[in-house]
Amino acid sequence: LRSHVPRHHQRHRLASEPTTAPRTAMATPLFQRSFQNKEALHLYREILRFSRKFHWCNEKGEPWNQILRENARKEFEQSRHETDPLLIAKMLAVGRQCLLDTQYKFDMAEMKIMQNIENTRDRR
Repeated sequence: LRSHVPRHHQRHRLASEPTTAPRTAMATPLFQRSFQNKEALHLYREILRFSRKFHWCNEKGEPWNQILRENARKEFEQSRHETDPLLIAKMLAVGRQCLLDTQYKFDMAEMKIMQNIENTRDRR
């Protein structure tokens, strides 16, 4: 088809044809933002689920699970309008690592308590 079109028309036609480069360049940040939003929501929900395990109160009599939920909500709300993908990725990575560290420490403490219970049962 192009061989029948004069050369000077081919140049204009090629220049006016849409390219896919801008679309993919624009789609990448949107995809990344969508993925990061899903990851943030997943992390937030996981924090809320984990906070249920903290059923005791602090020295003021406030339930720890409520305090943890409120603080998680506050931190996520403060970061809601962040647009820098690198900063968002860093916040998600730090949040995920903090959750994993807390879960590990909680599980270790729970295991220690269970071992203590088992040891005191054997003493009878």
